[in-house]
Amino acid sequence: MLTVEEYRSQFLSYLDNFQSPNKPENLYNPVSYILGLDGKRIRPILTILTCDIFNANHEEAFDAALAVEVFHNFSLVHDDIMDEAPLRRGNVTVHKKWDLSTAILSGDVMLILAYQLFENYTGDTFVSLAKLFSKTAIEVCEGQQMDIDFSKKDNVSADEYLKMIEYKTAVLIGASMKMGAIVAGVSVKDQNNIYEFGKNLGLAFQIQDDFLDTFGEEAKFGKKIGGDILENKKTLLFIKAKQLLNFEDCESLTKLYSSKSGDNERKIQEVRKLFKKCNIPSIINSEIQNFTNISFKMLDELQISEEKKDFLRDFGNSLMKRNI
Repeated sequence: MLTVEEYRSQFLSYLDNFQSPNKPENLYNPVSYILGLDGKRIRPILTILTCDIFNANHEEAFDAALAVEVFHNFSLVHDDIMDEAPLRRGNVTVHKKWDLSTAILSGDVMLILAYQLFENYTGDTFVSLAKLFSKTAIEVCEGQQMDIDFSKKDNVSADEYLKMIEYKTAVLIGASMKMGAIVAGVSVKDQNNIYEFGKNLGLAFQIQDDFLDTFGEEAKFGKKIGGDILENKKTLLFIKAKQLLNFEDCESLTKLYSSKSGDNERKIQEVRKLFKKCNIPSIINSEIQNFTNISFKMLDELQISEEKKDFLRDFGNSLMKRNI
């Protein structure tokens, strides 16, 4: 096994050598731009290290890992359009740097390029990868639509929210790991178990992301705190608070989430105060720990050494501590 940083370094070298077509320039320059922005590359690293975990040549998973990364960035380009976001990873978003039509089309071609990368595999490996990718891509779109729908709903349940983040975020993390297992040629049982490990870790990661958006330290989190509050996003923090607050406080929270202007800092502080009043930090941290425990439990079912199980646990713990 290599270190996570070594897997990242090898993938970045492979990504640097990835040659998409270059004409027309206004179609492919945005592709190179978004793929060149700094990122943690968690998903492709998971594909590569999973292949290595199962004793296969991890370099054989590079194309599957690249497909995952290209697809992920395709989804970011289109997400930024829907959110009207001006920045991505501290840089101008594609639709702002070019224009809306170019961003849509460049995103479309990235999805096709991702599929094309699977053509480097043959036989049952190609079929399994393509089927998993199609299923995951559809679920990611469904999750995105759920997220859009939630902005128009007055009441969103915890189960609805968890299903949304499962589809929008967690399934791609699970699929990234399963792709590595498919390339390694392991049993369907091991493929499914590593998928569940990744999916539940992805759920924990997204819930933690929502928590840090409200209660994190800006310097460590890497972006401004309170963005979800200002956008009136119905995260698990909001949903749980509405269940626990008394009528008067619940009305105050609802009113704060219906506002779109005014003193932003005051709004963030008022919402944080209401969240703390019903012990949301402790409740959400329990949810994060629950999904992390479910994820780690899946390791008991894997036919790999204890040393490699420890490696995956360390990876998961580092991910939750934002050290990756």
